[in-house]
Amino acid sequence: MANALQQPEVDPGFVSEDARRIIEQHRTEKERHKQELNLQRENILSQKTSNPARRTALEAALVQIEAEIEALQ
Repeated sequence: MANALQQPEVDPGFVSEDARRIIEQHRTEKERHKQELNLQRENILSQKTSNPARRTALEAALVQIEAEIEALQ
């Protein structure tokens, strides 16, 4: 007789449909966020300014966005 606390044996390759749906949802959200960050990055790179304070702010934003993109890799 099996112990009530033991986990039933399950095929390790088996993933339920709900789990697959959740995994796919997370993957899709991550990909959308990555696309969003890339659009922000392109927008910053396309901006030209002679104002040093504005340029510094754009550079700081670019560093932050690139760090977030790298974290998603």
